[in-house]
Formats: sequence, structure tokens, C-alpha cells
Amino acid sequence: MKVAIGLKAHSGWAALVTLGRRSGSLVVCARQRIDLVEEPWAKQPYHAAERLEPGPARELVAKGIAMARRVAIAELQAVIARERSQQHSVEACAVLIGSPMPSWTVDEILAVHFRMHKAEGVLFRDVLADAARACALKLFPIPERELGTRSRLSKQIASLGATVGPPWGKDQKDAALAALIALEHD
Repeated sequence: MKVAIGLKAHSGWAALVTLGRRSGSLVVCARQRIDLVEEPWAKQPYHAAERLEPGPARELVAKGIAMARRVAIAELQAVIARERSQQHSVEACAVLIGSPMPSWTVDEILAVHFRMHKAEGVLFRDVLADAARACALKLFPIPERELGTRSRLSKQIASLGATVGPPWGKDQKDAALAALIALEHD
């Protein structure tokens, strides 16, 4: 079966849903939370660096981003391997994205608190997209604000909750909807 992965990022983790179609019906192949950091401080690397001198602050942020990228790639590779072991072909990966961030430097981000929140939100979405590319998956970056325009698909996703059981909250529904969009456009 051809499947697609949908991802919704949070600070340090992501909701992941893998969907496929069997006999025309949607099938949830996987639903899980993947951690994107190995150390608690890395959930908010800019916040962890805000009281450091500029050089060490930039180094800590770079270390946090590198860790998140490495972990995201490893997590996606594990999901792909598991799907392949089930004779599924992972065709695409959809990552829900937000509005783009200006090209601020680390120093500029650390100078204004709200920028740290913005940068950390973008960071985990970006590492998931990078991981999809590193795993040679066709990437579908989907603006999260556009999910509300997909009412027909949203109804299909909502109905899946009865077949898969809890948890089937907003994170899982959004990740599943992203996966469905990628599956239909592949």
C-alpha cells in the first residue's frame, strides 16, 4: 500500500500520522508522538541561550538545532523502516508550516523575547521538513492556516477517530489531514 506521513510540530516533539488507502478506504497505519530532542533544554534552545554571552549563545542554539535535525531524521527513518516492513511504500511527507520568519540572526532573535518564540516554532517545523528531504521523501509543506479550507477532507479524517480510538485530538487530525493531502497529490 502507498502511504504518506503527516507531521504537526510542537516545541521538541511532533504528532505523526501515516495514512494509506486500502480498497478505496483510508487506513491509519501509524499514529504516534515523536520526540525531537534528547535533552529538556533543547525544546527551547533560544530560551536556554538568552542569558549567555553572544558566542556561547550562538553555539548552544546551533547545538540544539543540530540535535533536533539528527533526531528528526532518525525518527523518520524508523517510521519508514517500520512501514516498509509492513510492505508499505512511503510516498510522501507533509509538514504543517506557519508563516515564514524574517532572516534574523541568532543575536537578533535573542534580543527580542517574542522572536525567540517565533524562532522555536519555526525551528521544529524546519527540521521536520529537512528530515523528510534527507530521507528522500517528496515533501509537501502545508500552511496550517489552510487546513480549514479542506472541509471535505476534514470530515473524512474526523470519521477515522471512531476506527482508531483515542488519542484522536486536534494534533492527530491535523497531521492526518496533512498526510491525506500529500497522499492525494502524490
